Amino acid sequence: MARAFLVAAPSSGSGKTMLTLGLLRAFRNRGLRVASAKVGPDHIDPRFHEAASGRPCLNLDPWAMQRDVISSLLTDLNHEADLVIVEGVMGLFDGPQGAKGSTADLAEDMGLPIVLILDSGRQGQSIAALAEGFVNHRKGLTFAGLILNRVASDKHAAILTSALAPLGVPILGLVRRSDSLNWPSRHLGLVQAQENQELELFIETTSLAVARETKLDKLLTLCAEIRPESLPGAILPPLGQSIAVADDVAFSFAYPHILQAWKKVGAEISLFSPLKDEAPKAGCDAVFLPGGYPELHAGLLSQNQTFLSGLKNSKALIYGECGGFMVLGDALIDANGQSHPMAGLLPLTTSFATRKLHLGYRQLTPLGGPWTKPLRGHEFHYSSIANEGKADRLFKASDAAGEDLGPIGLKRGNVMGSYAHIICEAP
Repeated sequence: MARAFLVAAPSSGSGKTMLTLGLLRAFRNRGLRVASAKVGPDHIDPRFHEAASGRPCLNLDPWAMQRDVISSLLTDLNHEADLVIVEGVMGLFDGPQGAKGSTADLAEDMGLPIVLILDSGRQGQSIAALAEGFVNHRKGLTFAGLILNRVASDKHAAILTSALAPLGVPILGLVRRSDSLNWPSRHLGLVQAQENQELELFIETTSLAVARETKLDKLLTLCAEIRPESLPGAILPPLGQSIAVADDVAFSFAYPHILQAWKKVGAEISLFSPLKDEAPKAGCDAVFLPGGYPELHAGLLSQNQTFLSGLKNSKALIYGECGGFMVLGDALIDANGQSHPMAGLLPLTTSFATRKLHLGYRQLTPLGGPWTKPLRGHEFHYSSIANEGKADRLFKASDAAGEDLGPIGLKRGNVMGSYAHIICEAP
């Protein structure tokens, strides 16, 4: 039976992801089978987790997913690992306004002990007030201990530990400040994990620091056991029986839990690379173009006629999300203002010439297409619609607070898509 804990922090930028990567690799180097999960809608950090652990990272979203779904996904991880590390999102109590969905919500629902990362780089005795506030803010949470990040010196460490002693929460680590442990922002537009040649060195360097400066043995004793549950959980019905999924650095934002769920109900998944000018598998009855970074490869994609012809000549249901949606359109305008012809299957031109952030959870009511039940998803992109022609709409959308966003997405015949990344059927 696997053990588990959750890594959280008061805010983004505290070092959660860096220390999670270090912990995953440090325990893996000890011979443990490690697996991980990431709270919330995230396509970037899970790939970094996978590089550290050697196993796919699942997303757990307490706003989008039913509790049964989350429990079932944790149970799946339990079957393949000795230790599961869950990384939180933003600050511990951050989530959709007025709605359940924070890291704290998930920790309480799943009974996961919290390892709280505190950025001590600009803190002295005041760190005690910060720690006490977080530890005592909400009943129902269990704190395994604290890891203090960016500790400057032995003297600094002594000041911090002395101030925190009355709190009675174990200090599980004092990680020293080091330029080698700095990692740039991983938001959209940056090099992905699978493209970064220096990532392995960074992970190993981080794991050595974590192994040296944290109490790994003690942390293991403070984990909770994952108790296997066999629970039905509606994730997302498959697009078809035989589904061709685009998979390369331009189309890498497919949620593993969705593909895993489709396989569980008997769907056959085949992968193809548009960047290598591969067409979807012949005879498939559905094609899925996930999001990713097609704008960085628009010139090449526009020239890959085997890929584009495969889409145009396909009789299968074709569904695109975000980047995949853009590629199904007439043209994609890159950041330099150059227009690149795309598949031309939807009356859509998208542009990165003027970047504008579109970010947030989405409640989706299907207006057609492969799904009939309400869905939960999110948007995170910088492109805008430059031109949109006549076609059926795919979803009626609102944000997490229920504010009406109107209809989104397009559908024409067997081809459809939208900017929304679908996470799950609505709870």
